[in-house]
Amino acid sequence: MTNQLPVRLEIIPTDGIISKVRAHVPAGSTLTVTCLPHHGVEATVRASVQLGLLGYNAIPHLAARSIGSRAQLAGLLRDCDAAGITEVFAIGGDAAEAAGPYGNSGLLMEDIADLTGGTMAIGVAGYPEGHPKCNELQMLDVLLEKQHLASTVVTQMCFSAPRIGWYAELLRREGVDLPVWAGVAGSVPRVKLISLATKIGVGPSLKFLNRKGPLARRLLNASSYSSRSLVSELSAPEPGLEGIHLYTFNSLETQPALDWSGGEGAKAS
Repeated sequence: MTNQLPVRLEIIPTDGIISKVRAHVPAGSTLTVTCLPHHGVEATVRASVQLGLLGYNAIPHLAARSIGSRAQLAGLLRDCDAAGITEVFAIGGDAAEAAGPYGNSGLLMEDIADLTGGTMAIGVAGYPEGHPKCNELQMLDVLLEKQHLASTVVTQMCFSAPRIGWYAELLRREGVDLPVWAGVAGSVPRVKLISLATKIGVGPSLKFLNRKGPLARRLLNASSYSSRSLVSELSAPEPGLEGIHLYTFNSLETQPALDWSGGEGAKAS
């Protein structure tokens, strides 16, 4: 693919995922590891540490509402440092109630910066289509408040290159100079993808499913979704994205042969 952007993969820390990564993803690739309430932050960091020690560039998601104390956070960060992990992704998380002092990612980011002396890079989420509880402009205000602690922005899963481009331009216009990674769905079963997209509030960019055209027909008739066309659109010089953040849902064996190692490698055969 011409001018292909670097791609990093998001995985879920389920049983057997480390073996699956080793079988399908070359060492040196970048993987981010989610933090879901039923898995817990300890599982996320444990999987990230294992990947880091195996030669992968691992980025654990730290969900604010899943962390019980500043002491627990300090221990997690020490584990990351020992495994050579230099970046984390700070989110509020999906837990109904905060387990400790961190009700949102902003408070969490302040303590990460304090505990690491500012040496740990911190990624934050961006919402081109808003959040189920807030619209995109409200989420932008939140981002503006914490951008001084952030190193990069990763967008929610989105299916519209124009919408992602609009969002990247909006950030620049508002003075946010952080690199932007476009959140793109990997190759996953179509029914599962549409269900997940609706739940996390990205229904607007799925409206093309109701339009006539070759892309809509291919997606509606296929058993799984392919992001090749979207990745190609996003790789254009504008909107000047940093890379592609591929939501794999752990379907590593079905992902397209994109460059998963930041421009220096290729998918394992």
